[in-house]
Amino acid sequence: MEAVTMKEYGQVITGLINRENLTKEESKEMFMEILGDRQTPMQQGAFLAALSAKGPTAAEVAGSFEAIYEIDTCKVTPQTAVPVVENCGTGMDTFKTFNISTVAGIIAAADGVPMAKHGSRALTSVCGTIDAVEALGVDVDCSVDVVKASIETAGIGIFNGMSPEVHPTALGRVLSQISFGSVLNISASLANPALPKYAVRGVYSLDMLEFVPDIMHEIGYEHALVVYGEAGSGCIDEASTVGPTHVAELMPDGTVKRSTLTPENLGIKPGCLDELAPWDSVDAAAQGIVRILKGASTPTRANIVCLNSALILYVAGKADSIQEGYMRSHELIASGKAYKALEKWVATQNRNPQAGLAKLKAVAQAAEV
Repeated sequence: MEAVTMKEYGQVITGLINRENLTKEESKEMFMEILGDRQTPMQQGAFLAALSAKGPTAAEVAGSFEAIYEIDTCKVTPQTAVPVVENCGTGMDTFKTFNISTVAGIIAAADGVPMAKHGSRALTSVCGTIDAVEALGVDVDCSVDVVKASIETAGIGIFNGMSPEVHPTALGRVLSQISFGSVLNISASLANPALPKYAVRGVYSLDMLEFVPDIMHEIGYEHALVVYGEAGSGCIDEASTVGPTHVAELMPDGTVKRSTLTPENLGIKPGCLDELAPWDSVDAAAQGIVRILKGASTPTRANIVCLNSALILYVAGKADSIQEGYMRSHELIASGKAYKALEKWVATQNRNPQAGLAKLKAVAQAAEV
């Protein structure tokens, strides 16, 4: 690949400002420049900002993903009896929520779904999924082999998208230096070291339902739900219990089915919007997660995590319908299996299991459950 001069890179940025789209190959080349740190920090930031302001196309996201996955992702293949599943949101949603997908993944793991999560620290919110699970006692700075073993043994593991153990070349450097949403919210989340074939992915724009499933199909996903939830006058990158959820379902044959879910149609009492807001600190988030998993939270919080867990159970074939998955998720909390799944995760994805479990115990005591 020929070197891209500073002037040439600047011309690409100018084109983006003028709302000109890049081909997949052009996007890949531009992101190779960023990952190789071959442009100045000002140029790199300007490129990401200009692309975000324009709005990324499917080709631009695909090019970004290819660059990250090819040269900056440590790859593993967990050995599990059934296919691994991932769930995550892109961020950049207009209404910030608590760590819904984090809790939903734990609940699904309690039902035997091997979860290969991939997340980052907070970029545009108070507490990212990595911040939350670290506060619960999970070792988020371990190698991908430890995460692989946790998926195989505990049924859940998380790859830290900002760790050099996972993305050794540059992704952590880039993400740690920006505090705004960018195309990396999509492409970096897709660069899961385990490259699952099944997934639930929340997006921040209704338009993304048009192309994200196609991108996922292109990189090997077989069955996935891409969701966009309405929340008051804003949106969330989760399934919503305070408004409709727009769904694009990627089928095994590559076709995409569109549908809309409402709380009422699923037999869910609409929740309180204010209770979906994030907690005001990482410690409060950890305590809130424990309360949910122990069945000691509010109906609004319990219902929305169970709805999002239901999506995972449906995609994984554990439930024949989302409604059935929703009921199963509540049962997993009530039986204590969901919290036990968290305990097993902390004990397994850890270079120091005793320290991790002691941290979790302290969180539970602070949560008064």
